[in-house]
Amino acid sequence: MSDTTGAAASQDSTAALRIPNFRRYILALFTLTLGIQIQGTVVGWQIYDLTRDPLALGLVGLAEALPAISMALYAGHVADSHDRRRIALIALSVLVGCSLALWWLAAPTPAGLRDLAVPGRVRAIYAVIVVSGVARAFLQPSRQALSAELVPRELYRNAVTWRSGSWQLAAVLGPALGGLLYAVGGLTLSYAVDAALMALAVVWLLQVRHRSPVRETSSEPIRSSIMGGLRFVFGDALLLSALTLDLFSVLFGGAIALLPIFAGEILHAGPTGLGLLRAAPAVGAVISSVLLTRFPPFAHTGRNLLLAATGYGLFTVGFGLSTSLPLSVAMLVCAGASDMVSVVIRSLMLQMRTPEALLGRVSSVNQIFIGSSNEIGAFESGVTARWWGAVTAVVFGGLATLGVVATVAWRVPSLRRLKQLGS
Repeated sequence: MSDTTGAAASQDSTAALRIPNFRRYILALFTLTLGIQIQGTVVGWQIYDLTRDPLALGLVGLAEALPAISMALYAGHVADSHDRRRIALIALSVLVGCSLALWWLAAPTPAGLRDLAVPGRVRAIYAVIVVSGVARAFLQPSRQALSAELVPRELYRNAVTWRSGSWQLAAVLGPALGGLLYAVGGLTLSYAVDAALMALAVVWLLQVRHRSPVRETSSEPIRSSIMGGLRFVFGDALLLSALTLDLFSVLFGGAIALLPIFAGEILHAGPTGLGLLRAAPAVGAVISSVLLTRFPPFAHTGRNLLLAATGYGLFTVGFGLSTSLPLSVAMLVCAGASDMVSVVIRSLMLQMRTPEALLGRVSSVNQIFIGSSNEIGAFESGVTARWWGAVTAVVFGGLATLGVVATVAWRVPSLRRLKQLGS
């Protein structure tokens, strides 16, 4: 493709969607994310309803994060040495099984045995979440690397925007739908819809007609392959600083795990209110993604990344201090809008600066830094909420996020000065 043709394509807001395989990939990502968000909303409410313990909410995140972290680097090697579509399909099929297991565990318990059944049921839910964490460890690098294979390099910006936007749209609808399903049909209906959406994601991904090319990684020793991904990330100061910034921002600034407490005990909003709170960050992210199509954040990339992380910390503090449902929703919307800027910048930075053959392994390192930090952050929030209360835990997390931003801005001046990205 000539430079003129490539420039014209990159200015077409639907250019990536004109590629059938990428369009099917986006539909699979949307339905998968919708199911995951419904499941996350309902599992949090179910666990807190069974235990009434903030720490139990944190343990939900830990149960998923630990297997995801432990398997991530190997999963990246697998994604770079095998057919990425096939790995994603296997992982997705396991997630369908996990959704069906949660649906089975949601069956009513005879009243006389309810108290005895609660501890065993909670342990079984945690076990399903552990298996889910392993599956998502393999799904994440394979699907992210697959995305880059489906579009030419000149459409990376457009593809990243659509990928992030579709994920965020599903994240808007998923929590609200989860709260509505729970209010209307309880756990059984919620998990049934979750399983159906996961199965639909498998169907869409099966329609993607693509096989990953054979790479040298397939014959490379596992240890050497894994170290290659780590060396690349830790040798790229800009990419490493961006990942580090998001790692600690999400680790300290994550209030999502505590939303059942805010919805039930502080805002008195019930399951429907929980759905609104869970959806609010994604609403902000979708609004932000629309604005980013008109005002891309790449002219002053480093500065915009630092400003977005600062906004995320400030709005997290505002949410923690709020006692009004509308204000709390507004704070989470603004936090989600700020986070979306970080997501777009970091995603494009990773895709543009990483060789295609390393994308699976680098995505797995990104998963450890970013993806698992959500779950570890949930555990941190649960622990601090048990010690200090939910409000103090969230406010402390927001202030800690601001401290991390200030530290990164001071220690990594090259990030502050970073102008163009992907030009």
